[in-house]
Amino acid sequence: MPEPAAAPVAPGAASAGAPDRGRVRVEVFLVLALSLGASAVYAVVSLVATWTRGPLREATATLNASRSDRPYLDLTYQLLANATALVPVVLALALLGWSVGGGVRSAARSMGFDLRAPGRDVLRGVGLAALIGIPGLGLYLAGRALGVTADVVPAALDTYWWTVPVLLLAAVKNAVLEEVVVVGWLLRRLQDLRWGPVAAVAVSALLRGSYHLYQGIGPFVGNVVMGVVFALVYRRTGRVMPLVVAHFLIDAVAFVGYAAVRPLL
Repeated sequence: MPEPAAAPVAPGAASAGAPDRGRVRVEVFLVLALSLGASAVYAVVSLVATWTRGPLREATATLNASRSDRPYLDLTYQLLANATALVPVVLALALLGWSVGGGVRSAARSMGFDLRAPGRDVLRGVGLAALIGIPGLGLYLAGRALGVTADVVPAALDTYWWTVPVLLLAAVKNAVLEEVVVVGWLLRRLQDLRWGPVAAVAVSALLRGSYHLYQGIGPFVGNVVMGVVFALVYRRTGRVMPLVVAHFLIDAVAFVGYAAVRPLL
């Protein structure tokens, strides 16, 4: 018999089974320390290193760089990096599922990380991508003009038959990792710790901004705003999938679009 669909957690409602808050604190520390929390620490150190070396406007932040000059070894490195980056997602879902007497699948369904409403999720995702993507580009350009944002290179892979698929996989990886961990899972765990909605949304948004600090102040501000919007949408809908769709579209356009025009620059 198929597993019944799990209802989204209502904002402010306590998780079933009253999880032990000490255990939840350890879980939050471990998951973030193994994933985006560690990225945030490195991003802060990177920003300080850049600032103490010279003007931020002269720095370059390269995403999706080649890892080898041998094509198939580079491909292997790219695939391994994308796959291992998703392990904390599985860990977070497994810990959440076990704490409420379920598993990875039930935890994913409880936050709307599933395919139960594909049409609605895609429509919402497209709308969010347009809402966030265009102003985000404006913030980036403003940051460059003010000298507080590095020159961000979205894709620096050599051109092979696998370049575009790998860039799309990177967009999927970013979308799943960030939206499941920083929104769906973290907001649920902060709720279990009895944090208020304003504080929880603020922490989620600031975390999102902090691991982008290596790109400068403009991307930090833009991602904090994105984090607030995405967290509020999630609290209203109970579904993380529209956020995954939106994030994927934003990154896919940036990565693949830049790779397409890079030879012309």
